[in-house]
Amino acid sequence: MSTVVVPSSEELVHRVSEIAPVLRANAEWSVENRRLHEETVKALTDTGVFRMRIPKRYGGFESDARAMVAVADAIAQADGSAAWVVACSWVATWGLGLYPDEVQDELFADPDVQVCTTIGPGTATAVPVDGGILVNGTWPSISGALSSKYQQIGAIFLNPDGEPYPVMGPVPMSELEITDDWHTNGFRGTGSVGTAAKDVFIPQERILPAPAVLTGQSASKANAGSQMYRAPFIAVGAASTVGVVTGMAKAIRDSFFERLPNRKVTYTNYPSQAEAPVTHLRIAEAMMKIDEAEFHAQRLAATVDAKSAANEPLELVERGRIRADEGAAVKLSKEAAEIFAGSSGGSSAYTKVPIQRFVNDLNAVALHAMMIPDVNAEIYGRVLCGLDPNTYYI
Repeated sequence: MSTVVVPSSEELVHRVSEIAPVLRANAEWSVENRRLHEETVKALTDTGVFRMRIPKRYGGFESDARAMVAVADAIAQADGSAAWVVACSWVATWGLGLYPDEVQDELFADPDVQVCTTIGPGTATAVPVDGGILVNGTWPSISGALSSKYQQIGAIFLNPDGEPYPVMGPVPMSELEITDDWHTNGFRGTGSVGTAAKDVFIPQERILPAPAVLTGQSASKANAGSQMYRAPFIAVGAASTVGVVTGMAKAIRDSFFERLPNRKVTYTNYPSQAEAPVTHLRIAEAMMKIDEAEFHAQRLAATVDAKSAANEPLELVERGRIRADEGAAVKLSKEAAEIFAGSSGGSSAYTKVPIQRFVNDLNAVALHAMMIPDVNAEIYGRVLCGLDPNTYYI
């Protein structure tokens, strides 16, 4: 155990700004090789961002939702894939803090530990054996798997004494097999490969029912008073990831304005693109959409932080709105990106121009099951109409 001086969100954002040139320099390598460059991972580790959702007694920061939004946004402005891997690790390390304290003592022996996770069982099943369970199966799209030490796996426990039910537990990556199948149009740098377990043993103390994880029911005595553990899993996940999309939209914005002074409107008589009224209309609309996306991201984080600080449970309508806020941030960021990209001319299609990479990454993240705008809006609408949300993931 250790004590640590917890940096403010402003300090963490400053640290990210200092390594941004490293992230940008390696971003295309990460795309081509479908994983984060080792220099990128080291630079991120040195800033301490992987500690943000680890308990303080292990050297972590126990950062709040606002800090996660700010830091994810800052990382994503340099490399969206890097920001996504960090955000997924925040979700995973937070989840490990729900396990018994003696389990955490081992998992958090390194306060910079990186962890990947899934909230679904994939094809995995588990059967009881002496002292724990034996897991077999596969999981797709595990972001950050190639640089993580553990994966928080999910599986369906084939209960011999009753109905099957989902369980979760951390497994060393060294005990899992990697399926190199991450061939995608976007988020290529996340290295979101598939993983597989063949007769992997998980001891009983490392097993929790999945509903307990989703609702934030902790088996940890030491974390009982921590504000970080007063919000449920889905709200935590939304707060962890929403800054990634706003940051990527801002990256496209910045790339557009960097190129603007030297651009013309081809096949017109305008001496520069900046003088064309169509440019004025487009960029004003795009900028307003980024502002609106920022509003939803900040409201989401403020809701999580306020209820956690007051030690009050999130009401169902608030949990529904959190999902809707994330969906809206995705939708608006994507729309802003499309406007900037559509105003950037044919030369922006070259891979040396980062606009195309960020657009592809935004398109990919908008397909994530927890971030699809229409699905998230529907869930919120059902709750507002007094109906069941039709999902456990709220």
